[in-house]
Amino acid sequence: SSASDRPMLIAARLPSPEPDDRERYRVVLPSDVSQVGHLVEVVAECCFGPAPVAGRAHFRVCTVVAEAVANAMLYGNRNDPALRVIVEIELHATQVIIGVTDEGDGFDPEALPDPTTPEALERTTGRGLYMIRHLADHVAFNDRGNTIWMTLPRC
Repeated sequence: SSASDRPMLIAARLPSPEPDDRERYRVVLPSDVSQVGHLVEVVAECCFGPAPVAGRAHFRVCTVVAEAVANAMLYGNRNDPALRVIVEIELHATQVIIGVTDEGDGFDPEALPDPTTPEALERTTGRGLYMIRHLADHVAFNDRGNTIWMTLPRC
């Protein structure tokens, strides 16, 4: 699909509630996994600027965003295109906090099976949250289990 085929994903800059230098952005998109790659590009540009960036910080941000958004779409919103995923980005000097919220019922992140057990190694799913927890510096969920916040380095 070409860029002209897909809907525009725009990171809206949010006003800062405090007089500080933090930048905040929000992207709202329908549950459509074909949009995940484009969303990752939009988030990376918010975090690192328009110039292509290589390196571990870029890889970590792109990977956790792709995993969290795909999980929100597939599991949280059950792939229902009428339900939205909201991605919020808060930039600090040396770190970024990314929140991903779906409109589903939520889940208990502690109740997920361990993807490293021998019987789980054969499965093709169930590693997204495991990867997120190993790539992000800090991971937290809201009580309902439909929002994940991930803190990562910007450099």
